[in-house]
Amino acid sequence: MVAQPWKKPDLADQPDLKKLNDELHDLRLDAGLPSARAIRDRVGKDAQDYWIVNHQAVLDTFQRPDLPPWGRLELIARVLAELARHSDIDAQVDRFKALWKQVVRETVAQASVHPPADATASVGDSDVNDATAPSEGLPKQDTGTPSRQAAEEPPADKETSTNAAQDSLQFNYAHESLKGLILNVAQALWHDKDALRVFLGVVRRSEGFVRMADAAEEQRPANATFYGVKSREFEVDRSPARLELVTLHRRLDEHRLKRNWSFTDMEEQTGISSDAWIRWYTHDELPEREALVAFSHMASLTQEDHVLLLGLWDAAHDALEVQQRTASLPSSISFDEAWTMRDPAAPKLWALAGVGGENLAAYGPDLASGTAPAFVVAGPAKSGRSTALVNIARSLLASGTQLALVTPRPSLLRELADRDGVVACFDQDDIGHDELEEALSVASAEEPLVVVMDDAEALGECDARRVLRNLLEHGFDEGTALVLAGDEDKLGPSYPWLGKAKRAHRGLLLSPQERHAGDWIGIKTGDSVVGRPLAPGRGWLHLGDGKLMAVTVPR
Repeated sequence: MVAQPWKKPDLADQPDLKKLNDELHDLRLDAGLPSARAIRDRVGKDAQDYWIVNHQAVLDTFQRPDLPPWGRLELIARVLAELARHSDIDAQVDRFKALWKQVVRETVAQASVHPPADATASVGDSDVNDATAPSEGLPKQDTGTPSRQAAEEPPADKETSTNAAQDSLQFNYAHESLKGLILNVAQALWHDKDALRVFLGVVRRSEGFVRMADAAEEQRPANATFYGVKSREFEVDRSPARLELVTLHRRLDEHRLKRNWSFTDMEEQTGISSDAWIRWYTHDELPEREALVAFSHMASLTQEDHVLLLGLWDAAHDALEVQQRTASLPSSISFDEAWTMRDPAAPKLWALAGVGGENLAAYGPDLASGTAPAFVVAGPAKSGRSTALVNIARSLLASGTQLALVTPRPSLLRELADRDGVVACFDQDDIGHDELEEALSVASAEEPLVVVMDDAEALGECDARRVLRNLLEHGFDEGTALVLAGDEDKLGPSYPWLGKAKRAHRGLLLSPQERHAGDWIGIKTGDSVVGRPLAPGRGWLHLGDGKLMAVTVPR
């Protein structure tokens, strides 16, 4: 089949677009008039084995009388420049980008000032014909008569009506222009459904789309699958790493555009396939860390930019791991079921804090070891602190450990007061020095005793504070330990004995809302962990090993 020039669209009334289209046809001629399928093949496929630009889209770029999307035009112009063996391919692409921008600027300027020519003419012609055309068979009136003046100067109310109609047409034309742009981009992304959903999700959350949709609803019954702003079918769940991913992609794009790198160039420069780079961009995915290192090296980034990219990657990776770990946990679990998941060889002072991990097992602290004989449960009100304490207390009682319960406020712990092994239950808003010291006197290395305390912030200045401080300093030798729970915002380090509990560097966070909450359990917490809605029954466990584990707390 002999290669032939393609028919050009009629663009006589759009000189900038005509220039762009003519230049594109000339470039194809320089390239040897490749077919649409040849151009499509040269652009290639994405990671899902879809054509990045199909042959019909190639034809539309040359033959349709409208502006093609820049992404498609860039790929086609680059392929043609390569086939034509131009010495500076990037310069050719930049030339077409400048032409494309000029068309966009001209189109936007016209859309903001003038409504469509035919629409304006129809309004103006209608007014003139109604006001000035003489009735058939009647003689012309004298130009000086009042009637003629009336014909030349329509009444004020009619002029107002005409202006309103013109304003309405301009307003609607702006909406139609926006709708056309949305449809144009959606068509370009049609074969990448994930990218399409992300794009439409962003569009539907924009203010301009809401105004367009509301106007459409007023004028006609709208199709909810496209116009209705209350529809959620195109929205995607927000990733907990959304901020880090967006920032990372923006930084990468800044460096890429600064060097005029295409995805093919990035493959050549980094050794990472262009399909992988395209997938990470279009699917809003986290690139591989090795890809960022290669990009930083090939782009000769400064140390500051290199550290920033890897820092963003680490933050996004941690957030995505958090999402994955929490999604794999059971929504709820009973204490009896969780108890069967413990290690049969667990020591006597092992306490059940939650169920988690890759193999779904029971985890908790050994209160007889570590840097301090303590364990902290922290979280806001209604996060399930008392429930977590009850599980810990039940697990210690099941192992034969003695308990002293402390509940200055109403708590589920009080329901365990009559259990065997509970030597004391302090349910007042203070604890006497002598009373607590007497309760602890029955403890020994062979028969340990654990103080389980709820609402610890209410006892910061209690009479027994010296006894509690001594427990935290010498508990390992005396066979005593402390498990306390409190509100993350009210646990005050100004109370000396409470501050010593932090030295254990372990604990359970329940729905933490503030970053400083991690200080109570000896680990830093980032945005991926804090600030989420309250979720009683879910927590973050730290056992002093520097690892934060997502767990389900038994109920």
